[in-house]
Amino acid sequence: MVKQGNLWPRIEPLLSRVTRPSRYTGGEWNAPDIQKGGTTVALAYPDVYEIGTSNLGLAILREVVNEIEGASAERVYSPWIDMEAEMRDEGIELFSLETHRPVRDFDIFGISIPHELTFTNVLNLIDLAGLPLRASERTEGPIVIGGGGGAANPEPLADFFDIIFLGESEKAMIGLVEIVTRGKAQGASREHVIDELSKLPGAYRPSDYVPVYAKGGMLTGITPRHGAPAQQKKNLVDIDRWFYPKRPIVPFCEVVHDRLNVELFRGCTRGCRFCQAGMIGRPVRERTAGEVVKMVDELASVTGYDEVSLCSLSSADYSRIEDVASRVAQICEHRQMVMALPSLRMDAMSMQLAMRFGVIGRGSLTFAPEAGTERLRRVINKPISERDMIDAVIFSAKAGRRRIKLYFMIGLPTETDEDVAEISKLVFRLRDAARAERLTPPAFNVSVSTFVPKSHTPFQWCSQESAESIAHKQDILKSSLRARSVKLSWHDSGMTIVESLLARGDRSLSRVVERVWKAGGRFDSWSEHFDFASWRQAALAEGVDFDFYLVRERGEDEVFPWDHLDFGVDKEYLRVEFARALRGETTADCRSGDCSGCGVCESFGVEPSLKGVE
Repeated sequence: MVKQGNLWPRIEPLLSRVTRPSRYTGGEWNAPDIQKGGTTVALAYPDVYEIGTSNLGLAILREVVNEIEGASAERVYSPWIDMEAEMRDEGIELFSLETHRPVRDFDIFGISIPHELTFTNVLNLIDLAGLPLRASERTEGPIVIGGGGGAANPEPLADFFDIIFLGESEKAMIGLVEIVTRGKAQGASREHVIDELSKLPGAYRPSDYVPVYAKGGMLTGITPRHGAPAQQKKNLVDIDRWFYPKRPIVPFCEVVHDRLNVELFRGCTRGCRFCQAGMIGRPVRERTAGEVVKMVDELASVTGYDEVSLCSLSSADYSRIEDVASRVAQICEHRQMVMALPSLRMDAMSMQLAMRFGVIGRGSLTFAPEAGTERLRRVINKPISERDMIDAVIFSAKAGRRRIKLYFMIGLPTETDEDVAEISKLVFRLRDAARAERLTPPAFNVSVSTFVPKSHTPFQWCSQESAESIAHKQDILKSSLRARSVKLSWHDSGMTIVESLLARGDRSLSRVVERVWKAGGRFDSWSEHFDFASWRQAALAEGVDFDFYLVRERGEDEVFPWDHLDFGVDKEYLRVEFARALRGETTADCRSGDCSGCGVCESFGVEPSLKGVE
């Protein structure tokens, strides 16, 4: 393979012909100075710069690699439609942002898998790099690895990756670089290096597992080979040992999360039954309060940001949140910054916290009741009372907030038309509660998504709501949520259907994803580029029945395409939780002291790590 060197002289002339040229220049504040030689890693996010550069996971992994002597990591993002066209016209392959070298010249090509609607972009990155799409066809070039939240069920993409890392990859990245470095020094073959990588904890090599199907296409088993374990376990790390990022890159242009982001903890045991992130991220592991405060101060000094977000899946659940918020508030006052807790719950404790420390950031407040009735909130194990919601709205009005965002879902298990209609009634009751206190009620932005059953959750056995039913329920809201102070938005039902298809799909869908990509599928999470007809046509051409994956309720003992991937939560626990949901029974957060029996602590030999006492 002939290496091409720096492509910048060929890239620069294109920038005057594309939107947002700063997406491709590099050279931002805190961008790393890459030294020549050593083991090289390209870390890619399958979406545009403004979204990918805000991804905390890749920012952490990049710094981890760049601290390894003799190794370097560079950033790669999906070029926008106009830039891709220019690159293909000029014969310019996918390049890194730091040195503008072709990705195919790197030793490792890591691609984040954030969610299902980026799958066609993943294929596009591999193709733009000048590599064969399928792992079985690659005999040279970088080792293609994947990981991220979308790897909870990577099976529709399994044929395109050499290795997929499950769970948290900070420690795994060090092992990955060490093995590749050793292989280069020894002149080892590409296949030998991949063999060695497959022995790392959390390293899933799809070719080591063979799906077994019955005559009608039903998956009946997944057979390991080459000595692979029956189940591949995810990786867990102690975030009190990994204080990253240390020097976040400050973009030239506005990005999705244009602020500092400091993790309070990982994992969540609230147990919302629709939430995949909460299930696969267990157990809870908190960062020491002093380290959180130290990181905020140090990161502010090297970036100049004027806002810091203390982030997690449920930030108010951090056991020392009042202590940390108080200390970070002092830093913010000194540095003229704003502090935000972006995932506040709609309850009294969160509101008291926000009132005391002003931790609501800029703009509107955001809450997620998810369902319009208490019955349905019990089904999904998110038992927020209406009283708490009213108190939250009154607090917001007293604090002078003029707008509140409310997130709901439709299509939830056991949902009725009455449950949907209650969403509208609840919004108006919240508005009227503020008026009853003689307050100017805030305007409401009501966003309604459609539930998608996800792997490794209690609802993985459920059927997907049909497009016709989704449209009917959206019409209920459109006709009832009419007021000058209320703005309603909803998700495209076609995008929901494709997301659901891929979320619980198997390797048979790789052909569908590839066909959609060949037909021009790109940026499926962008409504202006999503083409539902293309997915329908591709499935028809490949003999894939949408209804088999979507409308069919799964049998209690059905083999799932992801059963060989162990994220810690026991399948029997999920089955019990599903039964409890159908009975309208809630399950308490195990942080209250009672183990819910999810199995993650036993499986990984760990316990929740809370920092209530240091």
